[in-house]
Amino acid sequence: MESETIISKQFYSNGSSVISEKALTGSIFGTKEKTQKIHVERPKSSIGLAVIIATFFLMIAGVCSVFLLQDDFEQFHFERVASTWGLPFLIITTLLFFYQTGVFLYSSYLYLKYKPIESVSDELLPTCTIIVPAYNEGKLVWDTLLSLADSDYPAEKLQLLAIDDGSKDDTWYWMQEAKAKLGDRVTIFQQPKNQGKRQALYRGFKLGTGEIFVTVDSDSIVKKDTLRNLVSPFVVNEKCGAVAGNVQVLNNKSAILPKMLNVSFVMSFEFQRSAESQLGSVLCTPGALAAYKRDAVFNCLPEWINQTFMGEPSDIGEDRALTNMILKQGFEVRFQRNAVVLTNVPEEYKGLYKMFIRWARSNVRENLMMAKYVFTDFRKESKFGPRMLFLNQFFKIAMTYPFILFMFYFIAVHPVLFLSSTFLGILIFSSFSMIFYAKRYNLSESFWAYSYSVFYTFSLFWIAPYAIATANKKGWLTRGL
Repeated sequence: MESETIISKQFYSNGSSVISEKALTGSIFGTKEKTQKIHVERPKSSIGLAVIIATFFLMIAGVCSVFLLQDDFEQFHFERVASTWGLPFLIITTLLFFYQTGVFLYSSYLYLKYKPIESVSDELLPTCTIIVPAYNEGKLVWDTLLSLADSDYPAEKLQLLAIDDGSKDDTWYWMQEAKAKLGDRVTIFQQPKNQGKRQALYRGFKLGTGEIFVTVDSDSIVKKDTLRNLVSPFVVNEKCGAVAGNVQVLNNKSAILPKMLNVSFVMSFEFQRSAESQLGSVLCTPGALAAYKRDAVFNCLPEWINQTFMGEPSDIGEDRALTNMILKQGFEVRFQRNAVVLTNVPEEYKGLYKMFIRWARSNVRENLMMAKYVFTDFRKESKFGPRMLFLNQFFKIAMTYPFILFMFYFIAVHPVLFLSSTFLGILIFSSFSMIFYAKRYNLSESFWAYSYSVFYTFSLFWIAPYAIATANKKGWLTRGL
């Protein structure tokens, strides 16, 4: 094969980037390479800075308004308590507040105790089948497959399967290019027509020979040590049935929404899933990167592939559903913070809200499924963790409509009080996310936690009630974008 040049970029939090250019001849494995590092300063985004400044202006205005309108708040509180529905609603919300506070404090304690499993030796690593389903990903699937093949994992223990789910673009071409470059290290398949991600994964499960299945989205890049870190928990813990990877945002320098989501993802994975992992009950192994014990998958594979909701085949939430079914078997589900995958996220509002709708519908469906077994004797070990996490999810869903109705009432009666209290609340509650990200990564980027909260509160608040009302609807939603 002719000489090819692969350009890989690693972005750092200070706004600069290091470009590593590797000129390779022939296969990328076992060949000489020369590396040239070029430092390129990326200009600060004036729009991004304006967004953050505006966010702080709104929060400061909220704080000042709450201070100046104390008498109005007291009057509103008195009127609410005196009303027929006000007192019961106040009692319920107060109880839920203390419950959520308790869960948060306990989660913080669990996070502090959490430590990822270090990679085991090459001799102990299990055989592994990696499944990459792809639909209309174009050249991204090439990048994904090459990053996986370049992993620091014994080649003789690795089976790499890529499945084109009836793409309408040049995805199959790039799979063939990856096959030409990697040879026997990757096997590619093409579905006769688009059947959905679940069907593509199912084909991979049936063809896979590894002791561990790893699923990776076709728009994601793994780090060199990701795979070995991801599967190591299975070696040291025989009760482990699945492992969630640490998903970070790949395109977090390209637009404002990915910048916001970058902070949100760190909180969701590195804090929340770390706590869930300590309980052996991570609720969702992400599609971007997850690992499953072979036996655990095949124990529920017929149920998973034939899953229905309200009489219709399920074509979304395949990752959450598989996690749920593995938990139901009594296995533990863990999180590996040191198994990092970088994935693309939507850069525009339409793509973002469609993705969130899909996730929220899956959450509703799988909480209903979890309710059927979580209070049974489904595993020998302590069941406190999964039950607590289930109740936390249940209360959020159950209180969605009451809170939405109260919000509209609050806006109609006292719009200024609503806005001021909302911005104050965002300042208080988002500060933890901001501090957490600043401590883990970077101070300047951590301020996006506030902007994301403002954005979500005012433009995505409708996702949860809409998803509950339309939980029976099918469709991936973002595939046409």
